[in-house]
Amino acid sequence: MTVYLLAGGGTAGHVNPLLAVADALRAREPDATVLVLGTREGLEARLVPERGYELLTIPRLPFPRRVSRDAALFAPRFRSAVASIRRIIRERGVDAVVGFGGYAAAPAYLAARASGTPLMLHEANAKPGLANRLGARITTTVGVAFPNTPLPHATHVGMPLRLEITTLDRSAARAEAIEFFGLTPDRRTLLVTGGSTGARRINTTVAESVAAVVDAGHQVLHLVGGTQVFEAPELPHYTMLRYCDRMDLAFAAADVAVSRAGAATLSELTALGVPAVYIPYPVGNGEQRFNAESVLTAGGGVLVEDASFTPEWVSRELLPLLADDARIRAMGEAAASVGRTDGDERMVDLVLDGLAGASARPPRRTRA
Repeated sequence: MTVYLLAGGGTAGHVNPLLAVADALRAREPDATVLVLGTREGLEARLVPERGYELLTIPRLPFPRRVSRDAALFAPRFRSAVASIRRIIRERGVDAVVGFGGYAAAPAYLAARASGTPLMLHEANAKPGLANRLGARITTTVGVAFPNTPLPHATHVGMPLRLEITTLDRSAARAEAIEFFGLTPDRRTLLVTGGSTGARRINTTVAESVAAVVDAGHQVLHLVGGTQVFEAPELPHYTMLRYCDRMDLAFAAADVAVSRAGAATLSELTALGVPAVYIPYPVGNGEQRFNAESVLTAGGGVLVEDASFTPEWVSRELLPLLADDARIRAMGEAAASVGRTDGDERMVDLVLDGLAGASARPPRRTRA
């Protein structure tokens, strides 16, 4: 019986691919044991037990960016985390460590190397994070969601996605989706989402533009997210939700989407062939712009800078797109050409190949 330790977490971008691979491993090897390593503070603390997996935790250890007391304590705390993971590997008989980035990943990678345990990793963003840049230096089994990800030994497997997305037939589910959200069947639907935390620029511009969209004969399904104060326009053919537990139906209803370019959402939109306007998050290391490169090159999306997404841009660019049947159809086909619905299975293939390759090599000497 194989024992897998899946390490990662913190945000949905790390947790959801991890859980998708966990499910695929369990389906492929029903007698395998799948353990998850994370922190008590991340989304994994809730989502992993809900999915039926055992969660093992280590302290949250953000890499220090400046000189401080926490920076001085980082090295001993990090070494302690590595040592505790090595104990887990030894005591639970872990056969492979599979990492997804996040706070729990880097110490897990070093624990795997120190214990001689085969290591595989998956990077969800086109611009990789610090943990996976480290991990890719100590393993040759690296799966990536985007083909332009600059990691050594990278194999493009796509994004491991939720089963409700990979099995969705948008056409067949459209009628249910229209009824679920109280939409109108004969109007084109613009889906707007800034992610679970919301996006102020997107929300503000859509609120100011929704009357023009509705007057042009369309309807808007607006997922505002977050906790920011938001005054929803009181208009027919405008539906606002703060959160949506049925994103599969939201995608089924959508003819065009306006979205951030986070790895998970972008991967879901392309997997389903939804044409989209992508507005990269303007703060951080710019990974969302890199995420969108392949779909933009294929012609399946349009990119607009956060500061440029204004009511004037909506009138000048978005309304003509919503009125253009041929362009929407072509963009949808182009988006689907770069999307994948089998990222979970392809990542499991990579994990099993890596494990088989490690088994064929002579065992390496490990430090006590």
